Amino acid sequence: DGYRNTNQVSDDYRYQDGSYDTPNDGYYRGGDEPAQEEDAQSDVTEGHDEDDEVYEGEYQGIPHPDDIKEKQKKRAPAMDDEYRDRADLMAERMEDEEQLAHQYENIIEECGHGRFQWTLFFVLGLALMADGVEVFVVGFVLPSAEKDMCLSSSNKGMLGLIVYLGMMVGAVLLGGLADKLGRKQCLIISLAINAAFAFLSSFVQGYGFFLFCRLISGLGIGGTLPIVFAYFSEFLSREKRGEHLSWLCMFWMIGGIYASAMAWSIIPHYGWGFSMGTKYHFHSWRVFVLVCALPCIASLVALKFMPESPRFLLEIGKHDEAWMILKQVHDTNMRAKGEPERVFTVSYIKTPKQVDEFIEIQSSTGTWYQRWLVRITTTLKQVWDNVLYCLTAQYRMNTLMLAVVWFTMALSYYGLIVWFPDMIRYFQDEAYESRVKIFDEEEVSHFTFNFTLENQIHRNGEYRNDKFIGMKFKEVRFEDSLFEDCYFEDVRSSETFFENCTIISTVFYNTDLYEHKFINCRLINSTFMKEKEGCHIDFEEDNDFLIYLVSFLGSLSVLPGNIISALLMDKIGRIKMIGGSMLISAVCCFFLFFGNSESAMIGWQCLFCGASIAAWNALDVITVELYPTDKRATAFGILNGLCKFGAILGNSIFSSFVGITKVVPILLASSALVGGGLLALRLPETRDQVLM
Repeated sequence: DGYRNTNQVSDDYRYQDGSYDTPNDGYYRGGDEPAQEEDAQSDVTEGHDEDDEVYEGEYQGIPHPDDIKEKQKKRAPAMDDEYRDRADLMAERMEDEEQLAHQYENIIEECGHGRFQWTLFFVLGLALMADGVEVFVVGFVLPSAEKDMCLSSSNKGMLGLIVYLGMMVGAVLLGGLADKLGRKQCLIISLAINAAFAFLSSFVQGYGFFLFCRLISGLGIGGTLPIVFAYFSEFLSREKRGEHLSWLCMFWMIGGIYASAMAWSIIPHYGWGFSMGTKYHFHSWRVFVLVCALPCIASLVALKFMPESPRFLLEIGKHDEAWMILKQVHDTNMRAKGEPERVFTVSYIKTPKQVDEFIEIQSSTGTWYQRWLVRITTTLKQVWDNVLYCLTAQYRMNTLMLAVVWFTMALSYYGLIVWFPDMIRYFQDEAYESRVKIFDEEEVSHFTFNFTLENQIHRNGEYRNDKFIGMKFKEVRFEDSLFEDCYFEDVRSSETFFENCTIISTVFYNTDLYEHKFINCRLINSTFMKEKEGCHIDFEEDNDFLIYLVSFLGSLSVLPGNIISALLMDKIGRIKMIGGSMLISAVCCFFLFFGNSESAMIGWQCLFCGASIAAWNALDVITVELYPTDKRATAFGILNGLCKFGAILGNSIFSSFVGITKVVPILLASSALVGGGLLALRLPETRDQVLM
């Protein structure tokens, strides 16, 4: 009897009259207890059914053995995680992500598609519009900026490519950071960088600073495209995703139209600006650069009122924040539909297992910059791991095929987009040169020239005691001519040269006839006084209006393609859309052989842009859908960065053949489109799958 049951012991020992009374038979003697003890027991057991098993120790603060076992079971997984293989943890996370993907799809369907998505649509559309504007800005300001900043041909080429270089780096870097820091936060950083340096670039005077500002501005805007599509897709249900992402692409077209219209209405008005002395000039093209930053600023302000992507928050384990945002989406849409009484029925959302190793840095550890250095290097390492993950066995084939399709599309599209205006300029120059007036052996003396000379060639002429005062030379060439006792004052020139001329006792006062404009000339007793400083735009180039018009029509021509792709994206699928659009675009390229005039080139450009836009839209959609949430923006950034690399190559290669041959650009573009289109047909179809 020395080893008795614990429950029996607790029954056997009772406190009576200040001492313990132990019955001999070990059985419960309820009748021996005072009335006060009976009342206490009835109070303790009140509320319990007779059939319930009541553990007597729980009223004395003693935990039940079953409760102890349950707590041990709950603590066991956390203790075991330290000793489990990372592959096992990743497998568990993958299983959690699959469950979350299907549950999240059901939640988004319950939230509905309404006011919230349309509000976000316009906010992100402004960001995408800013990306479209950035592509056109430098091309429109180059004719003016080259004279304001005395740009050489190599400098102009570098300025045209530097934006794409910045966008290439920004797409990879900011796209990768969006998978670690959040869609909204990184998009705000991206737009803030673009707005700040675009604004600054309109005021800087030197070529080097302007080049640097456009580089950083491009880096900022380069991150918008990957983030915008990843961000918006995570608020859309499977049935709405393809269509509404295609509608979102229209804002890139609107950006091109906006840039063309602003350039057309602002840049030709060269007097819209101010000057501070002879060194600082703020002309109309700088006003245009400022105006082009407005969509970015508007999107940046509006984005402050939008929430983070709940799908991203769930990926990093922030369940409560994600739930609150989804409830906000649900309630906003239900109120807009006139059903405010509808209740958000979701109470718990699956969150994937967190396997990342985070380093918590105490405020007393090291200096502030050492702590920031550790955080930055850790984040960049995680971004690099994400980049490598896109090349693992699970995603390698899809990534490589998408990379080829993105690259071939960019090489042909951006190459031809630059080639079309260059060819139009070439046709214009040919027509202009065909109208040149030639003067041979003219003799002019004691005459005052105070009017514009344009598109003329003067050969073997003699000019004695003539005055050239307050006049303009445009596309004028003097060959083997004699100038004796002449006087040039306040003369401005454009594409004007003196070749093999003899200039005797002639004075040049306040002119821009610099030394390089005298080729193999003999200057005898001639004087140059007070030369014009800096670079000046002397004439409004008539052909610039046509370039603005061409860009405007090219941007507007994608509207039918955008509408068709949006309506058919979820019906015929992404793969057929990409393949069909690229093959039709390749056929359009062959018709360029018949483009022997400005109007023909404009027509074929519009047709090509309208046919190719569907492929761009479908590429954006399928890239979003092929990758999981924690790798989505990274993968999109890599592919979009490769796209910008293709744009750089396309611009360089195609522009070098202008005026030489049309065969190489046309064959290169069409073959790239055919190869990319056929390869795209081997990609997996994603229209019926949920976002992982």
